[in-house]
Amino acid sequence: QVQLGESGGGLVQTGASLRLSCAASGHFNTLTVAWFRQNPGKEREFVAAISWVGPTSFYTDSVKGRFTISRDNAKNTVYLQMNSLKPEDTAAYYCAGTYKAINVRRGSEYDNWGQGTQVTVSS
Repeated sequence: QVQLGESGGGLVQTGASLRLSCAASGHFNTLTVAWFRQNPGKEREFVAAISWVGPTSFYTDSVKGRFTISRDNAKNTVYLQMNSLKPEDTAAYYCAGTYKAINVRRGSEYDNWGQGTQVTVSS
């Protein structure tokens, strides 16, 4: 098991940037980590993931070119740099980790979740 904790959310205006952090305890170097987001009453949405091999990054189409996921194995932390934020990016953002992901875009692949951090983008 690994414990995950998110930070870095906040209230910003359209076009601004935020960097989310996901700090992990436990064995981190072989952990695939993803970011998901969710609004009340809506389904959880995959945002980005980074594998431990490579590493390789994956993004949902709506954030490609604006968001960048990265990892610092020395700090046991994954980052989500979010630029050019839009109101539709507003959501609670959760990081999730797994040692055995096959489909990194599927939430059911992950068995470790953080408590979330709220991102609100005003128009």
